[in-house]
Amino acid sequence: MADPDPSAYRRRVVDDELDVLLEELPAISLEGPRAVGKTWTARRRARTVHNLDDPQTLGLVEADPGRLIRGPEPIFIDEWQRYPPAWDLVRRAVDDGAGAGRFLLAGSTAPDVPPTHSGAGRIVTLRMRPMSLFERGLAEPTVSLRRLLAGERHIAGETDTTLARYVDEIVTGGLPGWRSTSARVQQAALDGYLHRAVDHDVALMGYRARQPGVVRRWLTAYAAATATTATYETIRDAATAGEGDKPAKTTTTAYRNLLEAMWMVEPLPAWWSVSNPLSRLKRGPKHHLADPALAARLLDVTTDDLLAGRSNGPAVPREGLLLGALFESLVALNVRVYAQSAQARVSHLQTWNDSREVDLVVERGRRMVAIEVKLVATPAGRRAGCASRSLSRALVALCAARSIDPCSSSPAHRTGRAWASRPARLSACSTYARQARRSIRASVSR
Repeated sequence: MADPDPSAYRRRVVDDELDVLLEELPAISLEGPRAVGKTWTARRRARTVHNLDDPQTLGLVEADPGRLIRGPEPIFIDEWQRYPPAWDLVRRAVDDGAGAGRFLLAGSTAPDVPPTHSGAGRIVTLRMRPMSLFERGLAEPTVSLRRLLAGERHIAGETDTTLARYVDEIVTGGLPGWRSTSARVQQAALDGYLHRAVDHDVALMGYRARQPGVVRRWLTAYAAATATTATYETIRDAATAGEGDKPAKTTTTAYRNLLEAMWMVEPLPAWWSVSNPLSRLKRGPKHHLADPALAARLLDVTTDDLLAGRSNGPAVPREGLLLGALFESLVALNVRVYAQSAQARVSHLQTWNDSREVDLVVERGRRMVAIEVKLVATPAGRRAGCASRSLSRALVALCAARSIDPCSSSPAHRTGRAWASRPARLSACSTYARQARRSIRASVSR
């Protein structure tokens, strides 16, 4: 396999994390959906490369497994799940005293046969997601998520990015391989990506669906439920529309687990605390696919459809337009990229009566940033005021639950438009555009 052109590489947020971790850790495994850029990122650092997706390389490794841990370091083992014993070989090499920065692994799915040992304490896993808006080259950041979590309270920043450009980013996606291609090629690439995932990768994981297309239908149902807390029954009904006998939950749980193991879906967990002053909190996650572009393609909606307020696909109850849900998913992707870099967790909060709701809660230790996403033309008016009051009430309750001084938690709600930023920077902001634009009362990047 030829080395990619180094000059064409766009530095990723995860590169900053790797710079730090490889100085002290002997083995790091990059995890994430296929085509997210794991191979390119790791190959730039490696001196020895084993691509186990290549049948010839895989055959040589099966004949001589020890070759995986020999050679100049760093040693990069790509698609390690194609030969599950690779994980245990690296783990044992670490136990035997491998030095810092010796091994990099990458995998796009969970292996058919799990390793005999989890590797906990020996192999550190690092999640790699589709590119944030800054990584795509859209704009310079203006607000730092890391500094907000450290207590900074000044939030200011704007961008002149139009609604149409945001919608283009939703439809195009953050997988780096085809961003420079035409819209027609991008659609074909997304179609091929989804076909490979649901037909090829599922089989590699040892799963055999009884009905053709069942995994794709469930993935499409999750796409339709983007940025909602739709229940299992709602997702099931959307995936099995027109079928008389609905499958049992024990049967269909396997579909969800399968999609999560492929990193095709990334649910946003509900916030929870043992010392919780909020009654009747919803425990269910918010549904998100790895990239909102995958959701848009599964639902067969284009840029023109979204700008016209049209939707498609299975009927799943949601508040507002499909565009709003996909935009929230784009914001969630950006927040997660930068929160990981800042060693923070991301969740959502919602009470059963919806009197308190926070779309994104970013939390590190005793610090919080609350982020609200609303579809409004401007931040003024009754809807924006209700959202602000709901966010404020929820934030005070969150702080009480964590014994945090509310003043140290800074919900970003400066008028502006959302951006992704440089490593460890959050280009937070609110996106307010004309004609039904998605406004973030606090949005982020790095």
